Amino acid sequence: VKTIPFVILDEVEAALDEANVKRFGDYLNRFDKDSQFIVVTHRKGTMSAADSIYGVTMQESGVSKIVSVKLKDLERM
Repeated sequence: VKTIPFVILDEVEAALDEANVKRFGDYLNRFDKDSQFIVVTHRKGTMSAADSIYGVTMQESGVSKIVSVKLKDLERM
C-alpha cells in the first residue's frame, strides 16, 4: 500500500474534549513519518503535537503577518 504524500484537515477535532484531542494528536504522530499533515486548528492539544506551527495575525487592519514556530527547536533550548 502506498501512502498519500500529504493530508489537509480543517478543524476536524473541534467537537472533541481535551482527552480525545490529545489522542487525535498522538494518532497523527503515528503516521507523520509517511505523510505530511496540514491541520487547521484552534486547539492547544493539537498544536502541541505538531512539529511546526504557522499562524496568521493581523496587528493593524488589513495587514496580515505570518508567524512560524518550530517546536523541536524550542525543546532543545
